[in-house]
Amino acid sequence: MDIETKNEINRVFQLQKKHQKVLRSTTAEQRKGKLKRFLEVVVAHEEEIIEAVRQDVRKPHHEVKRAEILGTIKSIQDNINNLDEWMAPIEVGSSLNPDANGYLMYESKGTCLVLGPWNYPFMLTMAPLAAAIAAGNCAIIKLSDFTMKTSNIAAKIIREAFDEKEVAIFEGDVDVATELLEQPFDHIFFTGSTNVGKIVMTAAAKHLSSVTLELGGKSPTIIDEGYDLLDAAKKIAVGKFVNAGQTCIAPDYIFIKEDQQTEFTDHLQAIVQAGFLMEDGTADRNKFTQIVNERNFNRVKALYDDAIEQGAEVVFGGQFDLSDRTISPTVLKHVTHDMKIMQEEIFAPILPLLTYDELEGVIDSINERDKPLALYVFSSNQEVIDEVLNHTTSGNASVNDVVVHFTDYNLPFGGVNTSGIGSYHGIYGFKAFSHEKGVFVQAK
Repeated sequence: MDIETKNEINRVFQLQKKHQKVLRSTTAEQRKGKLKRFLEVVVAHEEEIIEAVRQDVRKPHHEVKRAEILGTIKSIQDNINNLDEWMAPIEVGSSLNPDANGYLMYESKGTCLVLGPWNYPFMLTMAPLAAAIAAGNCAIIKLSDFTMKTSNIAAKIIREAFDEKEVAIFEGDVDVATELLEQPFDHIFFTGSTNVGKIVMTAAAKHLSSVTLELGGKSPTIIDEGYDLLDAAKKIAVGKFVNAGQTCIAPDYIFIKEDQQTEFTDHLQAIVQAGFLMEDGTADRNKFTQIVNERNFNRVKALYDDAIEQGAEVVFGGQFDLSDRTISPTVLKHVTHDMKIMQEEIFAPILPLLTYDELEGVIDSINERDKPLALYVFSSNQEVIDEVLNHTTSGNASVNDVVVHFTDYNLPFGGVNTSGIGSYHGIYGFKAFSHEKGVFVQAK
C-alpha cells in the first residue's frame, strides 16, 4: 500500500464523515433525485458495462444484460418507487400510558463501506449502494480486483453520478480493501466468501461497526418422488449452469430417489445440450461463462479429481480446458459426503447427485452441515414441503424453483451464520443501512 493511496482513503473518509450530517437530513425527494441521477448514468453506459464484464469473465451478452444491467436498474427503481413510504415514521403506541405515544423513525447509519464480489461484480455492488443512498448515507465502494474492467467502468459511473463527499470508489487489490477496513465505518456491507467474511467481521469489531455479510455455502436441492422431473431439470439447469455455476445461490448438490436419477439426468443433459453446448458436446464459448481465474479453475479441478478417484462417475460433461478456463456443465453420480466436493461450496458448473431413501435422512444430512444460503425443494406434496421447511435452516428457501427468489424484492435476501448476517432487497435493504430509532412521547 503506497502512502499516497492510504492518505487518499483517509481524506475521502474524513470528507464523507463531515458531509454525513447534510445527507442525514435530506428529504425523500432529494434522495430520489440522487437515485434518478444514478439510474440515468447507469443506463447511459449500459453497453460499456456489458463489454467490461464480458472482457473480465467472457459472460454471454444476454446474461450480463439480465443480471448486471436489469438487476441494477430494478434495484435503483425499487428504492425510488418506495422511498416515501419507507422513510415515514411508524406509530407503535405506548405500553406505559394509553395517552402517551411511541413511534419508529429511520435515520441513516452514517458513512458506509460496500465491498463487492467478482461473480456478479456490477449488480452486487450497485444494488446495496442504491439502498445506502436511499437511507441517506455517504458510501465508499470497492469492486473485486478479479474483475478490473468492470471496476474501471464502475469508477467512471460513480464519479459521473456523485460528488466524492457522497459516494466514492477506490480501485486496487486486497491492500486497498484492507486499508478501507481500517477506517471506522458506521456500517460495512460485504458480499463474498465465508472466509473473507470472517476477516471483514473481525475488522468491523475493532470499531463496533455494524455489518451485513452476504456469503454463501452449499445450497441443497431435494427432488421429491412424483414431482415432474422435466420441470425440475429445466429450472435446475438454468440455476446451476448460468454464469458457469458461479452464483452464491446456485443449487450446489441434489438429493434424488435412485429410481428417478436416470430420467432426471436424461432431461438435464438434453436441456444443457440445447442451451450451453456445441454439437460435439463441448461448452459453447458464446453461451457459457469461463471460470474467473486460474486459481479457482485449479481448485475446482482438484475437487473433481478427488471425487472421481473416490468412485464418483461422470453422467455427462467432465471436460476441463485450462487454456481459457472453461469447465463444461458436468453432472456426477455415486457421490458421497466424504468426498472433498461435498466439503466446500463448488462455485462451478459441477452438480453432484446423491440418492436417498427417506426424507428424514436428507434433513439430518442437511442439518449436520453449515446453514446454507438457500435451500430448494421440488414437491407436489405439501406435507413434504412443510417437513423440509420446518426442520431445516437456510438463509432463504424456494419451493418448486431455484435462484429466482433473489429477484423478489418483497422478500429479504440474506444468509444465516456461516452463510451470512443480515439481509437486504426492497425495504430490507433500506433498513440494513438505517438505524431504527424508537421515540417515546410522553402524554402532557
